Amino acid sequence: MIELKDYQKQAVENLHRKIENSLRSADPEVVIFQAPTGSGKTVMVSELLKELVSKREDDKKFSFVWVSVRMLHEQSKEKLESYYQDDRALKCSYFEDLEDRKIGENEILFINWHSINKKDISIFIRENEQDNNLSSVIKNTKEDGRTIILIIDESHHTANSEKSKELIEIISPKITLEVSATPHLTENIAEIEKVRLSDVKAEEMIKSEISVNPEFLDVKIGTQSSDEIVIKEALKKREELAKMYKNEGSKINPLMLIQLPDSRAGLISKKEDIIKILDKNKITEKNGKLAIWLSEDKSETLPEIEKNNNEVEVLIFKQAIALGWDCPRASILVIFRESKSFTFTIQTIGRIMRMPELKYYSKEPELNKGFVFTNLPSIEITEEYAKDYITIYEAKRDNKIYKNISLPSIYLKRQRERTRLSGEFPKIFDKIAKENDLLKKVNLKPSKMISPIIADGKITDIDKLGIIMHEGTIDIALNEKELQEKFDKFIVQNCTPYAPADSSDRMKTALYQFFNKEFKFEKYDPKVQRIILGKENVQLFVDAINLAKEKYKKDVVEKLSEKRELKETPDWEVPLFITYNSRYKADIQPLSAVKPLYTAKLSEPERLFIEMLNNSKQVKWWYKNGDTELKYFAVLREDDQAFYPDFIIQLKDGQIWILDTKGDMTAKDAKERAEALQKYIKTQNKKGKNLMGGIAILKNDSWRYNDSEKYEYNPNDLSSWKVLGL
Repeated sequence: MIELKDYQKQAVENLHRKIENSLRSADPEVVIFQAPTGSGKTVMVSELLKELVSKREDDKKFSFVWVSVRMLHEQSKEKLESYYQDDRALKCSYFEDLEDRKIGENEILFINWHSINKKDISIFIRENEQDNNLSSVIKNTKEDGRTIILIIDESHHTANSEKSKELIEIISPKITLEVSATPHLTENIAEIEKVRLSDVKAEEMIKSEISVNPEFLDVKIGTQSSDEIVIKEALKKREELAKMYKNEGSKINPLMLIQLPDSRAGLISKKEDIIKILDKNKITEKNGKLAIWLSEDKSETLPEIEKNNNEVEVLIFKQAIALGWDCPRASILVIFRESKSFTFTIQTIGRIMRMPELKYYSKEPELNKGFVFTNLPSIEITEEYAKDYITIYEAKRDNKIYKNISLPSIYLKRQRERTRLSGEFPKIFDKIAKENDLLKKVNLKPSKMISPIIADGKITDIDKLGIIMHEGTIDIALNEKELQEKFDKFIVQNCTPYAPADSSDRMKTALYQFFNKEFKFEKYDPKVQRIILGKENVQLFVDAINLAKEKYKKDVVEKLSEKRELKETPDWEVPLFITYNSRYKADIQPLSAVKPLYTAKLSEPERLFIEMLNNSKQVKWWYKNGDTELKYFAVLREDDQAFYPDFIIQLKDGQIWILDTKGDMTAKDAKERAEALQKYIKTQNKKGKNLMGGIAILKNDSWRYNDSEKYEYNPNDLSSWKVLGL
């Protein structure tokens, strides 16, 4: 059985609750499930369907229709059958497998979009068999009293939205679940569940970024064609990655994918030209290093190609086969110029997003990236996901001014339990509820929830502050929407100190599960909200939540330091290359260690600090540090957090300065950072380094810095702060 990742469990939990909410609605509703390619959408939906049919307190019975494009419905069916093989929770069927021309209880009918007649969606799927079309199967299923849920998988590849609407109209499902990285349905949307790209990266499921044409500015062109340059550079990168995997002790043989243009014009000549270029580089079908996957030409080596240690190094394919195909060792994608304009999407690079061993590599961080090589003159990126993920700009370290500094640096794997409630919280709340006899104390029929409204108010003096004089108030019972808003506000207020955006669903689950388990309420029953918020009960639940949070901190958060993963880079250097996405802008800075300097938005202290550094006669180079990633410089704080100082500077005499710029407000909260940095500087200087630094502020047009072991900031007394005389 597959063990779901933390973000997957949370997404399933949230989706389940949202679908249950929609099932209570009188009208059919659409639920959107947006998750990045590589996040495990099929696994999450598999678990969701299993929970829907197995965790019921009502007498609802379900049948499912799963619609995909091309051959993806076959892959989905295989994945779901494998997922359900132990408990047989659901039955997976094609049209020909159905009994009595109906979809059975807990049965999923898998349909290929293109098997439905394009002109009239309700025409017979098997024209020669009377009464055996999709419409009649749906009618028979509903007559048996089953609720139909339609899953539109990879919806961005299905027919246009008009066709999707037509399909929904014919099936008339109670719930339509649209599953995609980029959803397209816009009508009747009741709920949206979104998996964040950052959460998938945090679990090391997908590449940290996709780099486009790295180091191309240094390529020697000569008489080569653009196709030759692109292929040769991609092959060179593949060889580099293969060596890096060996250095990591891994047996993975990285795969390079060459995608032929989808247009028919010139397809054969393009294929032949590519094969000739590969042949020159000793990549052939004969020696087993090349495989071809085209409708008219398929290599015998294809069946084993997905294995991590397979000997095939390059695969030529056409766009159509890429959808839904999983080969985690694929690291490089080559795309050629097409006659039509090309738009970059997450789907374009979906085949090279997965991490082959579901972990990031520390010795060779380049293995955590995917690479695209292309002769496209420019790339248009239209999706928000893609804008954050695809790196199209590159800055390079200027080795004419840079000399190695060999500074020890650390990297902490993200521990989300420190900032958000995890799946452990509902279990802890349940235990606290038992210990405090919450079951016996709760009043299941609290006073009616009302909203007082001011009545007969009067303003006699517009300049006078205070409460408006009024005769009284009228009391109106809260409707469901107002109740939901009040409940959501209650949850957010009680999540503190954990991030509400990431913790509120866990807290809601804890409360709903308590009522479901102890009072047999239907899961997600809105009556739960009225009971919790009732004046007789609300303090009981605030107290129980606070006790549960205290126990969560003790049992979960405080134990993290024992099992946290600390990675150390003993000889950190400014990165040779840094890649950036389309949200960044280039800036020419002559003393920057990496050129050009790319920034999203500098703070005012950072901007003024760079101005000061550029005017300095002592500065040889400066480096604007990044954060959260292994490639950036960090020191360990006392509270086991990583601190990423803003700037690293080398003076002409060789001395290194590490400085973190602050404004008036942020300088007050810099104690832990400042003291961690001083401890680091003192330790390294004992080992022979020549380091200086601290927190830096601009005060009365002078830059000051604090290098005290015990940090204090008083804007009215800067006697312990030194003038930064760079």
